[in-house]
Amino acid sequence: MATDNNKHQNKKLTIPFRTRIAVAVLNTFTDSAQRPDGSMNRRLLRLVDFRAPPNPKPVNSVSTSDFVVDPSRDLWFRLFTPHVSGDRIPVVVFFHGGGFAFLSPNAYAYDSVCRRFARKIPAYVVSVNYRLAPEHRYPAQYDDGFDVVKFLEENHGKVLPANADLSRCFFAGDSAGGNIAHNVAIRVCRERCFAAVKLVGMISIQPFFGGEERTEAERSLVGMPLVSPERTDWCWRAMLPEGANREHEAAKPSVVDISGLDYPDTMVVVAGFDPLKDWQRSYYEWIKLSGKRATLVEYPNMFHAFYIFPELPEAGQLIQQIKDFVEERVGSVSA
Repeated sequence: MATDNNKHQNKKLTIPFRTRIAVAVLNTFTDSAQRPDGSMNRRLLRLVDFRAPPNPKPVNSVSTSDFVVDPSRDLWFRLFTPHVSGDRIPVVVFFHGGGFAFLSPNAYAYDSVCRRFARKIPAYVVSVNYRLAPEHRYPAQYDDGFDVVKFLEENHGKVLPANADLSRCFFAGDSAGGNIAHNVAIRVCRERCFAAVKLVGMISIQPFFGGEERTEAERSLVGMPLVSPERTDWCWRAMLPEGANREHEAAKPSVVDISGLDYPDTMVVVAGFDPLKDWQRSYYEWIKLSGKRATLVEYPNMFHAFYIFPELPEAGQLIQQIKDFVEERVGSVSA
């Protein structure tokens, strides 16, 4: 399903005015918050960091509640509960995007996205509040993700309703969250210490990977919303260990051998106007070369993080495709 990198170079990205305004605000504040010395101006970000409180009352048939895993590192998750009938509802462990350095599960955009997942799939969604760079570098984000999965394994009877089925568990994430979901999945597969949690699928939405070389998409897709080589370089410098470059396994998954692991079937989402799309296609190809199943889903006229903007028809289309993927995987493991 891969398309030629040059296919859309002569096309112009067209997005609604409302979306353009939102993107412009995000670009301005994130660029201003990223200091040249590698630190972050969190005070500035708080001006636009609008957060949704948990709501135990169902809104559009979904209620939310927060659970603390480790207060010493502010590790917690928001549980999105769909009020639907059924005795074996899948569980989606979700990792939000934001370049490892921005946002949280209670940011309005991600609260809204996870509500739609919970309602539309339907599924119990566990949205993880992992530590952010540059204050916390690799492997803090992966440690936090893994520890939330362990917490679910050990405490699912206390925090999840009886019809939440951890044997139908999916990891999902967009951008940096897709990277974290992938790396947490590798740890879960290696540990082999999980009885309740059975990882049956990976939903990787425009995952944030990279390398030292510049790809054709990075060179040609200039001025795209939210993503540029300068912004992503800053994020990698903020997250990777001191002295590491973008050949590190956190940035480049192909340096790790997963052929012997029970890595889950994976859905990889790519957008035509995303400068990271070549790295995402490489990830998809690497999964297949490793002997695992992967499906590539392309949105040729969309940009990075398009699906967090509900006014875009493609956002709804993607959620339907995620629902189809979950249903296919659940049907496969139940057969």
